[in-house]
Amino acid sequence: MSIRKPRSTRAGRVTMQEVADRAGVSAITVSRALRTPDKVAEGLRLRIAQVCQELGYVPNHAASALASSRSQTIVVLIPSLSNAVFIDIITGIKDVLDAQGYHLLIGVTGYSPDAEEALLRKYLQHLPDGLILTGIDHNPGVWDLLRAQGMPTVHTIETLAGDDGMSVGFSQADSGYAACRHLVDRGYRRIAIVGAQLDPRSLRRCEGGRQALRDAGLYDPSLEIMTPEKSSIGLGATLLQTLLATHPDCDAVFFCNDDLAQGAVFQCGRLGVSVPAQVAIVGFHDLAGTAWTTPPLSTVATPRYEIGREAAQLLLRQLAGQGIEQPHVDLGFTLVQRETT
Repeated sequence: MSIRKPRSTRAGRVTMQEVADRAGVSAITVSRALRTPDKVAEGLRLRIAQVCQELGYVPNHAASALASSRSQTIVVLIPSLSNAVFIDIITGIKDVLDAQGYHLLIGVTGYSPDAEEALLRKYLQHLPDGLILTGIDHNPGVWDLLRAQGMPTVHTIETLAGDDGMSVGFSQADSGYAACRHLVDRGYRRIAIVGAQLDPRSLRRCEGGRQALRDAGLYDPSLEIMTPEKSSIGLGATLLQTLLATHPDCDAVFFCNDDLAQGAVFQCGRLGVSVPAQVAIVGFHDLAGTAWTTPPLSTVATPRYEIGREAAQLLLRQLAGQGIEQPHVDLGFTLVQRETT
């Protein structure tokens, strides 16, 4: 007995009807087995699954989305896949959405507003059910798209005000203020601020630090290094050495990212600079390894995983048509004092 070869579309795709013909059922039954398997008898579901495997059938989610108005896909746009901050946020998002059968379509913007807009335009063609974006600084074209689409959208790591979607995060400015205020309260007087990458969130936390120093009458613009270079441990080591070479009286430094601060602690060890006796150091985010430098690094801990979880839950509530009493959620931050201060 010969097995009839499946017909294919002009695009080379095996169709749902071909799967139905081979399995001896209707296309509606195949669709139900794939979309809601719990509603199909196990024997029939297994037979359909076997036919799908034999034919190499892949469901057309775009067609399903048009038919059902749901794609079960959520677009998540982040600046970087190498930055642990965004990996932690994605993990929180994924843990919530996986349990509800949603798929993530992740785009990496490289900290570029133009790239973010281009990716958003491209991914909207996939008819996602919702969007999770990073930050609140977007091109005007992105805001126009969001308003035109009317799609449920959550902004992460910062909070919005008003009616422009939903948001989950914390105040970058307030957290930077807290870091430098901590140094002031510990008695340091020649306090430097070091920033890298210079994305909007880094700039806001550095400005918060400046304000704390202004309020204490201690701000000195010469004790500041701002570079667009990518934040890294190596860069932190280099910037610390540059800072102490030009300002040997500097007695404390706020670094806008933990990797920079970690590099600074390592470099102090190489140079024989005592921390915190000669220079105190504060980082930002409380990343893995921050508590294990020598000495352990003081920092501002941010709730990255919790931001991802809350963002996903907020999006699901809107997709379910539930009322959103609090569209903008501030999860706060924690100043963690360790031995570098």
